[in-house]
Amino acid sequence: MGLKSKIILLAVAPLILATAIIIYLSLQSAQELAAEELAIYEYNLVNAKEKALKNHVNIALSAIMPVLENDQMDDATAQEEVKRILAGLRYEDDGYFFVYEMSGVNLVHPTQPDFVGKDLWAFQDRSGNYLIQGLINAAQAGGGFHRYVWEKPPLMRLEDKLSYAVAIDRWNWMMGTGLYLDDIYDELAKTEATMNRNIQGSFFIVIVVAVITVLLVILLGVVINLHEHKLADTRLNAVAQRFMRLQVNERRGFSRELHDGINQSLVSCKFRIELAGNKLRRNDSHEIVQEELLKASDLISQTINEVRQISHNLRPTLLDDLGLDTAIRSLIDQFSERTGIDVDYRFEVTREMSDEVEISIYRLTQEALTNIEKHAEASSVRLVLRQKNQKIEFECRDNGKGISDNPEPGIGFINMRERLELIGGDFHIASQKGQGTWVYAAFPV
Repeated sequence: MGLKSKIILLAVAPLILATAIIIYLSLQSAQELAAEELAIYEYNLVNAKEKALKNHVNIALSAIMPVLENDQMDDATAQEEVKRILAGLRYEDDGYFFVYEMSGVNLVHPTQPDFVGKDLWAFQDRSGNYLIQGLINAAQAGGGFHRYVWEKPPLMRLEDKLSYAVAIDRWNWMMGTGLYLDDIYDELAKTEATMNRNIQGSFFIVIVVAVITVLLVILLGVVINLHEHKLADTRLNAVAQRFMRLQVNERRGFSRELHDGINQSLVSCKFRIELAGNKLRRNDSHEIVQEELLKASDLISQTINEVRQISHNLRPTLLDDLGLDTAIRSLIDQFSERTGIDVDYRFEVTREMSDEVEISIYRLTQEALTNIEKHAEASSVRLVLRQKNQKIEFECRDNGKGISDNPEPGIGFINMRERLELIGGDFHIASQKGQGTWVYAAFPV
């Protein structure tokens, strides 16, 4: 996997993880909120049922109250009249009223007349609930509710039922009515299904938005990388072209030095030797011949010096013979001897460096000292080479007159910048008038 792919992965992976966590937490919150809303909705529906049951019981009590308050009617006749009235009362589709003695004997049951006269005190529903005892206890407590399972007409299927019972104190009876809860469960199921569909729809939308966002981030990263890659290629091509032009110019200069310097010296030396040979053939005096040979020897010495200088310019021999530290000290000694400027030099590098890095540091030192000598008017220079992390740092600072607020390096520093870019280094220069110049470079190890 390439570096760019790793960078994109490092950018996208936290986004995907954060999005997944947010989606999960949002889903959990939505489900918890839906459960709470369903519980509240169920409570409200049941509460409405309870109020309706109380209203129905109160209506039934109102219907039998004239009989209960009639003192002229004997108990047997009054009881039969109350039974008749309650057995005939109906509400909604399946609402009816039932009556029991406090002992559990049924007196009125319109939907299941077989129960009339039977003792149902120990009667249980399918869950083991003693429903008659529960209704009697609720009535004896001053009126109350009781839930149980009962057969719902007309199909007589077992359904959950909520009943409200009160006591008829005159004869120690329990009277009540109930409502089936299947419609509540159906309504809750529909509501829950609707909520689940909404949650799933919202979850799907969030997933789609998250996927689109991640894809856009990846696409944007790819586009930016491609753009930066093109810019880097363009810059690299420009640097390579400038470096090639620099090499061409250096070769031209080298060619001129060979042609105008060494070549001319060698030609002159050749002429001197030929002239000495001609004088020997003419039997001229030895002094005259020796003079020509001495002049040829001087030309050869001059040529040797020029060759040595050219070789030094191509690669200083001190670098190969004594190392970078000694080569730089030699430059500093020559600089101080010429200018009288003190140089505080520190070499704090223990790692081995490649030939490209060594020659670049040497040339940068050369260029910096040359500029200080020509332009800075400084009295002291601080030059440091140190090892830091995976780089070799070069720093040269003088106390001269400086350049300007925004210095524009000359051709020498421009060439050094391009040389450093080719080997993966960094180059910076900063200066202010009256505050000297600071040159910084970082070379890869």
